[in-house]
Amino acid sequence: MDPVRNPFAPGAGQRPPELAGRDKEVGAFEVVLERVARGRPERSLVLTGLRGVGKTVLLGELRSMAVKRGWGAGKVEARPDADLRRPLSAALHRAIRDLAVRHRAPDRVEAILGILKAFALRAAPDGAKLRDRWQPGIDVPAASGRADSGDIEIDLVELFTDVAELAQDVGTGVALLIDEMQDLKPDDISALCAACHELSQIGAPLVVVGAGLPHLPAVLSASKSYSERLFRYVRIDRLSREDADRAVLAPVEREDAGITDEALDALFDASGGYPYFIQAYGKAAWDAAPADPITALDVSVAAPEADAELAVGFFGSRYERATPAEREYLRSMAELTDGKDAGVNTAQVADHLGRKPSSLSPARDSLIKKGLVYSAERGQIAFTVPHFGRFLLGREE
Repeated sequence: MDPVRNPFAPGAGQRPPELAGRDKEVGAFEVVLERVARGRPERSLVLTGLRGVGKTVLLGELRSMAVKRGWGAGKVEARPDADLRRPLSAALHRAIRDLAVRHRAPDRVEAILGILKAFALRAAPDGAKLRDRWQPGIDVPAASGRADSGDIEIDLVELFTDVAELAQDVGTGVALLIDEMQDLKPDDISALCAACHELSQIGAPLVVVGAGLPHLPAVLSASKSYSERLFRYVRIDRLSREDADRAVLAPVEREDAGITDEALDALFDASGGYPYFIQAYGKAAWDAAPADPITALDVSVAAPEADAELAVGFFGSRYERATPAEREYLRSMAELTDGKDAGVNTAQVADHLGRKPSSLSPARDSLIKKGLVYSAERGQIAFTVPHFGRFLLGREE
């Protein structure tokens, strides 16, 4: 098959595999947009799931939906140990520019930009020299006395309220999308929850759509006890067999090509229904197929190449971030689960390694911080990356 036409290549096709089977989530966000635009109360949204289920791509789709409805929209990717103020300022700057196109009062837009600039300038530490201060690239003078106290919780409430009012002027709203939300600092998580709470109280048209690993709800709950009432939690999981087949068939048929039922069986077995893997094995099978249609033999021939690519880009890049002690912990988890995507008791890991549980806490906590494992409940630990245990057991030490 012509590799130039490969519909599974990154960026190819009109609807990537990561969005197959997500009609429910897309439809639910349509309802959110409509309710908020009409001034009706609606909770913000939090998407949770393992790596490779398509959360980031889904966030991109939701952002596009908001923009098409005339909303202001901005996206943030949270990073460990990084403050929220700076990337949030850039995201809201983008959202305000979206709204400015429709707003009839330039002075009003500039006033909000001035407040945003004041908020952004507080990203510099107190006493920082002028040359070390970050300049946000907002071409208006910074305002004074609003969203510039230096207290992120106070400032975020004021900023969100003002930006939401700007959207209200033009009869739309603002969508703030935050990827890797579990990586936000505790103070930033707390401020975000407080701001969402305030917005829900006054019915302001601003919604936060967060995405993160399965333990994100626990992170939010630990920050603010009322967070469970602020967000609607949606678990994004692997695709059903029907949706997984659709994720393969749709791009193949767009290229006027075919694939046998046996090949679909083989792709599902290899991918486990995870969208990222469907794309990886689908791409390799397309390239390996000498003729139309793609067969089970093509999938079998292509699998080692897909495995090798995943071993470097998807699994290996994460494994390389772990220290020797952390790799020992990960290997133990893989051995205890026989390479399956299952959780394990932390006490079992300690027994398996012949160590005291307390001596393994630093390695476990660091792996959680690096996003390699997560703890859905006390005493349990699991990989954030599907098939990671299988990768570890197949890896030569």
